[in-house]
Amino acid sequence: PNVCAVQKLIGTNRKYFTNCKQWYQRKICGKSTVISYECCPGYEKVPGEKGCPAALPLSNIYETLGVVGSATTQLYSDRSNLRPEIEGPGSFTIFAPSNEAWASLPAETLDSLVSNVNIELLNALRYHMVNKRVLTDDLKHGTTLNSMYQDLPIQIHHYPNGIVTVNCARLLKADHHATNGVVHVIDKVIATTTNTIQQIVETEESLETLRAAVAASDLNSLLESAGQYTLLAPTNEAFEKIPRETLNRILGDPEALRADFCSTLRKKNLHILKPAMCAEAIIAGLTMETLEGTTLDVGCSGEELTLNGKPIIANKDVLATNGVVHFVNELLIPDSAKTLFELAQESEVSKSTDLFRQAGLSSHLTGSEQVTLLAPVNDVFKDGLPVVDSNMKNLLLNHIVRDQLSSKYLYHGQKLQTLGDKELRVFVYRNNLCIENACIAAHDKRGRFGTLLSMDKMLTPPSGSVMDVLKADHRFSTLVAAIQSAGLTENLNRPGTFTVFAPTNEAFRAMPQGELNKLMGNAKELANILKYHVADEILVSGAVSALVRLKSMQGDKLEVSVKNNVIHINKEPVAESDIMATNGVIYAVNSVLQPQASRPQERGDEPADPALEIFKQASALSKVSQRNPRLAPVYSRLLARMKENSG
Repeated sequence: PNVCAVQKLIGTNRKYFTNCKQWYQRKICGKSTVISYECCPGYEKVPGEKGCPAALPLSNIYETLGVVGSATTQLYSDRSNLRPEIEGPGSFTIFAPSNEAWASLPAETLDSLVSNVNIELLNALRYHMVNKRVLTDDLKHGTTLNSMYQDLPIQIHHYPNGIVTVNCARLLKADHHATNGVVHVIDKVIATTTNTIQQIVETEESLETLRAAVAASDLNSLLESAGQYTLLAPTNEAFEKIPRETLNRILGDPEALRADFCSTLRKKNLHILKPAMCAEAIIAGLTMETLEGTTLDVGCSGEELTLNGKPIIANKDVLATNGVVHFVNELLIPDSAKTLFELAQESEVSKSTDLFRQAGLSSHLTGSEQVTLLAPVNDVFKDGLPVVDSNMKNLLLNHIVRDQLSSKYLYHGQKLQTLGDKELRVFVYRNNLCIENACIAAHDKRGRFGTLLSMDKMLTPPSGSVMDVLKADHRFSTLVAAIQSAGLTENLNRPGTFTVFAPTNEAFRAMPQGELNKLMGNAKELANILKYHVADEILVSGAVSALVRLKSMQGDKLEVSVKNNVIHINKEPVAESDIMATNGVIYAVNSVLQPQASRPQERGDEPADPALEIFKQASALSKVSQRNPRLAPVYSRLLARMKENSG
């Protein structure tokens, strides 16, 4: 009984008293922890007994400070003449800095506090006190408590992971009861704050460039307003790291500037989070949304805070009356302020930008043209970039769509116009969203003027109907002759949405000669076989994740699957996928597919004939009953059922 689990961070003095919300999988900020067990506050061990069964007698706050690991606070209470007050009657709460917290103060700060002028030390200690009893359950997120020093506020944050902070100092040991109040041990000495976030920006020398940007974007009113915000404040150094061309473009573009800094009712700010987020509350990675709506990955690595995986926070937990400021030494430029080229360079499509640059198309990625870039991911070019000639340039133009689009508004059958004057179709599947033969491989990145869609392969825009494509490919000359002979040419030339599994010349040569001659000589049977190779819906390879069944024009089902990244039709591998046509898609196959047998008893999708089933059972039982008289009544009942069925 009365045992509390404690996680100790290996190699440090940091402890985390664990509850259901604070079980961090034995890691804090990526560092391993050791679980130990201690008596919960107010209890102690008894020799020979399990746990901590004995309740400690209550004493006043002064005496309690020495028991809970805050002897330095106890010492300074004595020096500052606070001792009589916290030994006497009353009901107080004291947020007592741990011994380590006092030791970590800068020497000059500590010297000024403990000098002969004890009034400074007394004021500092009284700022750590509240004139009533406040337990952890009363410490609600975003609330303030009036301290016993000039009623100056103390900011409380109680985070979803269970961590409680007081002016961004973490509660180490909570709810130590005393006869005249309660003691909470915290990990820092807290200081008064009277400045808003805006006033911190105005007075901090290292934020001079930010100050100018804030003024230019009318952000002052928000940073002065009441509330609880987190400002990720770029330092002068952060601005200096940005290429001059990029910085001038943003500062000279009011909309981009607003996207980067400003927060109004319509455009929110990348560098501002709501609510206030103290560094001590971050013990693992989490995704946070800025007021602009952009998400940031906020985490920690050891003692360092990270943003999007980078340890770029230079100074943390600068407290303001309306939130907290973290100084960052890299400027966070949101996607909404970037060009397509900048978006692509930072994504898994950087090799595509090299292709567009070589093709002389960079102006479409850096200018103010409203376009959507369909950029193949780098893995597409793992064997090297293709040679850029006139054909490749035309193909790349067809990877740039007119208008700035968003994938969430794309719909099945939608037509998109490219800068190369081609028309691309949108296909929506259960597991993928595709444009022609290529499917979207990552979330959109929406820039200042353009949107980046990462694609899983190079697009191949359609160039003619299914019959046009087959006629232009020498591999399908036998198939073209067969289609013409069967009278299906018009069908495959008309507008439609076909998926054609096209047997190659090799597939026909693989058939026995007699069977091939018989098939080619029977137009009706030939048409039946060919219709079995065609489905009346478009299925590109990116839509096949397991097994897909398509109904063929002949009526039977085709089974399309994927194995080792190769598409299979009826368990046979296809030779080539996604040959796009204006009215469908073609797969080259090296075998002629055969429809399923049409006998009813062999078709799994047709109901069994009950009379036939009864007859089978009766026939089997008649032989058995001759050997076993006990089964004769069963045989008789089956015969009766047959008569009823036939009636």
